[in-house]
Amino acid sequence: MRHFAGLFGEDVEKWGIIGLVHDLDYERYPEEHCQKVKEILEAEGWPEEYIHAVQSHGWGICSEVEPVHRMEKVLYAIDELTGLIAAAALVRPSKSLLDLEVKSVRKKWKDKSFAAGVNWEIIQKGVELLGMELSQVIQETITGMRQVAEEIGLKGNL
Repeated sequence: MRHFAGLFGEDVEKWGIIGLVHDLDYERYPEEHCQKVKEILEAEGWPEEYIHAVQSHGWGICSEVEPVHRMEKVLYAIDELTGLIAAAALVRPSKSLLDLEVKSVRKKWKDKSFAAGVNWEIIQKGVELLGMELSQVIQETITGMRQVAEEIGLKGNL
């Protein structure tokens, strides 16, 4: 999220915070994901804009809150995409994002049995909402993830 914020000239800290809290309710309340988070964040006095953004990443899955603003559309698109990219990195001999290329992810894209938990339609819909090409969104997501590869366990062994 922070990478995309910088790319679009937006508030990097704000986008980063949204990225950090977007799954706040998932572990404790998986059946109420994107619903319970509203209650949690409201109780803590979070701005409605942040709450809307967090809820909108589950649009059409577990939320009726549609992503409207660019930040929300990015989160909607890359939430699933980061899972696909992480899985693609982990099956490489290096187990690293640092040598992962768009073409490798695109190859996995064609294999719908790969990363079976990834919702391919959501990624495509999110990319369309952004008005970007799939390859460009994949590249920017890889670039953003590389910046934190060690922290997310995907630096691998190059």
